[in-house]
Amino acid sequence: MLNPTALDASQAACTGAAAAAPASATPCSQSHLARGTLPTRRLQAGVLALALATSACSNMDDRQRHTASGAAMGAVAGAVISKATGGKAGTGAAVGGLLGAIGGNVWSERMERKRLAMERATEGSGVAVTRTEDNQLKVEVPSDISFAVGSAALEPRLRPVLEAFAQELDQDRSSHVRIVGHTDASGSDAINDPLSQQRADSVRHFLIDRGVRPERIDAVGRGSREPVASNATPEARARNRRVEIFLREPEPARAAS
Repeated sequence: MLNPTALDASQAACTGAAAAAPASATPCSQSHLARGTLPTRRLQAGVLALALATSACSNMDDRQRHTASGAAMGAVAGAVISKATGGKAGTGAAVGGLLGAIGGNVWSERMERKRLAMERATEGSGVAVTRTEDNQLKVEVPSDISFAVGSAALEPRLRPVLEAFAQELDQDRSSHVRIVGHTDASGSDAINDPLSQQRADSVRHFLIDRGVRPERIDAVGRGSREPVASNATPEARARNRRVEIFLREPEPARAAS
């Protein structure tokens, strides 16, 4: 059973998400909860409301889920702050939910176009283009189009992918790039660590040659320390030999959006 503060926060989260999401968004289903009282602290009630609000919106795509999550967090914060300062928790939750929904949807407005453009540019190549939980655009390049075994030289099939990425960077010159190189575990750290760094550096240099400012790009090598597969088979080792490229917006730009 939830106390009124938690219930108001839960309901306001869904209300805020519905208000800020696109018209095509699937509405959040309303949780059928009875009002009650608990001898509990307000913070615990808020956390429970957050969990209920986000789980109530299960029929959503990626963009809508982030909107609902932002709404839920804003609603809980609004309810707790409003109650603590003598206001009405329900009103604070509603306002916080709406603001949180808008904040949770900032990436979708600015970065979704980049994601779709990269998906089109890399279609059929095996490159995975995804959105991370912290609102970064992630481009994961598999080994069969990136580098030969033991080499840091770019494969010809990787170049069109990087060309498309450089074009996206040219259209938005405030974003920041982080390139992470990985190897499988077939060699020693003495071999894998510098090799993964050299692969990340190769991608960085390619982007710089295409006009991207060097200070916008970080390149790091992780060796074999972050596998995505077991290393037990040739296929699994191939999955671990990869390059990941992350694109993020600067924090001040996000806050101003």
